[in-house]
Amino acid sequence: MTNNGFQHGNAAGMRIHVLPTKAFKTFAISLYAGVPLDESTVTPTALAPFVLRRGTATYPETMQFRERLEELYGAGFGFDVYKRGDYQIVQFRMDTINDSFVQSKESLLGESFAFLGEVLTRPLLEDGSFRASYVATERETVRKKLEAIVNDKIRYAAERCIEEMCRQEPYRLHPLGQRADLDSITPKSLYESYTAWLNGAILDLYVVGDTTPEEVEKLVIRHFGRAHKETAGYSSNFKPVAVSEVRTVEEKLDVNQGKLNMGLRTSITYSDDRYASALMYNGILGGYPHSKLFVNVREKESLAYYASSRYDGHKGIGTIQSGIETQNYGKAVEIIRKQLDELKAGNISDLELNQTKAMIRNLLSEIQDSAFELISFDFNRQLSGKDRSAQELLAQVDGIGAEDVKAAADTFQLDTIYFLTGKGE
Repeated sequence: MTNNGFQHGNAAGMRIHVLPTKAFKTFAISLYAGVPLDESTVTPTALAPFVLRRGTATYPETMQFRERLEELYGAGFGFDVYKRGDYQIVQFRMDTINDSFVQSKESLLGESFAFLGEVLTRPLLEDGSFRASYVATERETVRKKLEAIVNDKIRYAAERCIEEMCRQEPYRLHPLGQRADLDSITPKSLYESYTAWLNGAILDLYVVGDTTPEEVEKLVIRHFGRAHKETAGYSSNFKPVAVSEVRTVEEKLDVNQGKLNMGLRTSITYSDDRYASALMYNGILGGYPHSKLFVNVREKESLAYYASSRYDGHKGIGTIQSGIETQNYGKAVEIIRKQLDELKAGNISDLELNQTKAMIRNLLSEIQDSAFELISFDFNRQLSGKDRSAQELLAQVDGIGAEDVKAAADTFQLDTIYFLTGKGE
């Protein structure tokens, strides 16, 4: 079946999504592996791809691994680890030039599949475990990435606000795992976790380029065809969280500038028909430079160095980030809350509506220019179970008035106020 031009099928226990097109000079390949966020598995799952990119059975040395990509006319290879709702997702990406643009004896798409299949299913093993030196080095890589969050106080405050708000939910976990768990991971235990992860993950493979679903299915069976049991899709067992009272958390660290973050709960998620209204709500609140937070908290009152908001449609959460002088805490909270009340009261100008629609329109139309953006948009559909094209979303956004935004605002409830302040205060 097709949607947005993607054709969907299954092979080797994976869901396959192919967009046959001549619009790009490259093949974009994306493999998503998703598992539920869980304290016991989050760290080894995050560490595994770092070790997998170091070497495979055929290319055991990292240098050989990189040279192989060069042989494929400088193919790009990378990965990301993130969370969507209560799932931890590892995404592998390859970007390979289309065969018709080079004089290649071999099919570059086929060779890319052989490479990606090997990275995922035939890692370098020594005595039935990962290579110890690779595990040791990559443990430090992940540790440094987690430490970098603590050192970047803007990111740290954003993470801590989520951690406090979702303290009884898997979503509190950082997708890169927990520093305290790294030391106990051995080459053997990591290999066991990797095997369990690969067997249990929901696998979605995307290809955008000049190919067909039939060709991709054959390549998947050839290069990924180890016994991966058929996986069910993502289950969106979303239950809105009712807020009984606003919780305030203050933390003291060695910072010059206070970080004031707020977490909000909403019943509107990506699969909801009101999703476009929630997007508009976030855009008017703090998503863009013309938004209420930016104009009123930062520009008019000069209370914040930065002030913005985000909306996570897979989790039903809104967040507000701002940087303030610590002595302005009370005033900043008051003025931010006033912006939330303005939206609930429906005090939204035509200018705010039109500027926000224009910003969202730009973002949605840019999706068409990038193969990986097209992939990521369709993957939202796999995650949420909601079939909605970018064009449909655009039409919904265009049709939204102040009343719709007000109705969305009524679903956003302030849950947590998190304030990171200096030790000397």
